[in-house]
Amino acid sequence: MSNSELKSVWASPQSAELNHYLCCDKVMAEIDALQLQLGVDEIVVLLSQTTESLTSGKVYHVKALQAYQHQDQFQQHLQRQPNNALIGQSLAALPDLCEQLLAQDSADINATTSLLQRQITDFVQSRSEVFSLSLSEAVQIGNTRLIFLPLKYQLNWQLEASDGVNCPMTKLNEASLKLASEAELARVSQLLTNKEAQYLELFQQLPVACSLIDKDNCISSQNQVASQIFPSISNQSLYSLINADDHILLDDCLHIVRDGALHQSWCEVPLVKAGVTHWYKLSFCRALDIEQQLLMMIEDVSERYRLADELSFQSNYDPLTGLPNRLQFEAMLEELIEHKDRLPVCVAFMDLDQFQVVNDISGHQAGDELLRQVSKRLSYLLRHGDVVARLGGDEFGILMFQADKESAEQVGNRICQQLSEHEFIWGEVSHNIGVSMGMTQLDAKSEDIYRIMSQADAACRIAKEDGRNRWHFYSKNDPQVHHLYNQMLASVDIVSALALNQFELFYQLIEPLNSDERGIHMEILLRMVQEDGRFVSPGVFLPAAERYNLASKIDSWVIDNLLKWGARNSEIWSQLSMVSLNLSALSLSDSKFMDWLEIRLMVEPELVSKLCFEITETAAISQLEQATTLIELLKPLGCKLALDDFGSGFSSFAYLKCLDVDYVKIDGQFVVNVCDDRSDKAIVSAICQLGKDMDFEVIGEFVESADIGRQLKQLGVSYGQGYAIGKPTRLQDLSSGIRTPWLIDL
Repeated sequence: MSNSELKSVWASPQSAELNHYLCCDKVMAEIDALQLQLGVDEIVVLLSQTTESLTSGKVYHVKALQAYQHQDQFQQHLQRQPNNALIGQSLAALPDLCEQLLAQDSADINATTSLLQRQITDFVQSRSEVFSLSLSEAVQIGNTRLIFLPLKYQLNWQLEASDGVNCPMTKLNEASLKLASEAELARVSQLLTNKEAQYLELFQQLPVACSLIDKDNCISSQNQVASQIFPSISNQSLYSLINADDHILLDDCLHIVRDGALHQSWCEVPLVKAGVTHWYKLSFCRALDIEQQLLMMIEDVSERYRLADELSFQSNYDPLTGLPNRLQFEAMLEELIEHKDRLPVCVAFMDLDQFQVVNDISGHQAGDELLRQVSKRLSYLLRHGDVVARLGGDEFGILMFQADKESAEQVGNRICQQLSEHEFIWGEVSHNIGVSMGMTQLDAKSEDIYRIMSQADAACRIAKEDGRNRWHFYSKNDPQVHHLYNQMLASVDIVSALALNQFELFYQLIEPLNSDERGIHMEILLRMVQEDGRFVSPGVFLPAAERYNLASKIDSWVIDNLLKWGARNSEIWSQLSMVSLNLSALSLSDSKFMDWLEIRLMVEPELVSKLCFEITETAAISQLEQATTLIELLKPLGCKLALDDFGSGFSSFAYLKCLDVDYVKIDGQFVVNVCDDRSDKAIVSAICQLGKDMDFEVIGEFVESADIGRQLKQLGVSYGQGYAIGKPTRLQDLSSGIRTPWLIDL
């Protein structure tokens, strides 16, 4: 078969793939090679409808007839076989029959072809013999396999491979080849039509919203789910649905898939639907067609964005008041420092005066309602554009933009005045509200938001200490601010000293004035050790400890280390008469500390009977219930209790009836001038008489001379303590617990 003849057979545009293969250079070269190798003029093309493996280089056993070069030789052979004349006639008429088959309706083709195949099969099976044939070329197109065999072999219709696999074959001339190819193409076309219908049906029934995007990036079709959730119409440009700002993002996603960089890409874009913004995730991949369409899968992710916005709101705003929280406030302050063009700005800190009273009397629901009312009131009292934030608890922060000191002070006056007039009523209880407010200015030199916030916080504390319901503007030359900063720095040092064990215990003697005790009576004092070895007096760091809630930690350190020293020096400890140590008022109200104290004392039962805990008179009066609890804890263990700074309150002695104290230490202001001041003598004498009547012993502090000691003895004071008796000394230097008398003639 020549090239022109081969091409004419495949003139139909539907047979492009098969035609392309048969006319390719590789096939033509194979045909020429076979012709040259076998010495024949023509090559027969065979088509197999089997789907079994039929490959090149494999040996097949073929049942074949004698090959004839001319048709008349074949007719002579048939004449010698009278029983097969009908079959011979059928074979001779095969080309004409194939032409007739092509002209017939498709409904008659199958029946005629089946008759012919049965006739040919009956004939060749009766006249065939088997020989081996090696296939030189085999190819599969769809379900059809093509092989090339030399024409000199007149093949029958069954080919058996060496592995026993039977491969039905068909010998084709030009007409029958055309018929077979048309049948194959019709089958493939119908298959494609069915596949396309199935694809479209599946496309419509998919539970995922899908659309087809043509090469012009328009929506050519979409399934039912997409029609319900995606606001688009057929042939509408995808770009027209989204904001212009998102066109670049969409363009990148489309090009990534069209250019083959990735099999799939996606982007998330907002679309407005019925006045409401929805977020959609658009995923793109190639569609299964030849029109360069893309399949777009659509997922509504609005809920995720809503939750993200809600989470962002919760992380940046206070849920109770709706105001920005501390995190958001600090972020805004940081942005102001970075953008100097928005300066100057004034920053204010404020908290409510006696807010805890509202919670204690009316409950936390009342406190929450008060915070909501104050938040709303503050928003009205600020200038337009200023920001108020809730920093936590009853603390608020304010940013006043384009504000100098004068304008900030006007705002501060307005807030303090208006909130002081705000009457808060909960049930039948009316509460008066006041605020303490501290302000500072943020200028071009400001670089650290935390320094700015600490300045405003320090000014707020000063306003509170100055009487509350007022404001204070920060100034670095303000002595109050300087003192407060020293306390803040001291609090940092305290935390570091606790962590690094940089404290040391001292003791000061308490001398008996009217008795002859054998053992030492002493008070334990504390010093903080600096890096250079110098000692810091408790008068410096203890106020900072109480301000910043570190007092109970210090008390724990003192008690723990004192008991450890007593355990290591048990002989000295046994010689001592009494060991006094101070407890902070804050420790009395700390339930965790009180629990720890009970457990720690029970661990050292042989030591605790020498202990005497001192609390100030002010602490006993203000926390009478906690002081009573302390007594109930200490007495069963054998510990003593002393009232320190007695007389500093002096409003009433009624509380003494509730406290079973062992010692009372007269405040030093009544002792230091007792030799010369008649009033001081009268007060000291009255306290001594009270001690006799109520069965407690009296200790006089600030004994700065022997004359003061003698005067106290005459007035009936039991013990004296002061620099004249003994200065504070390191506890580790104490070598004996036996007392050495102060004055022989006392």
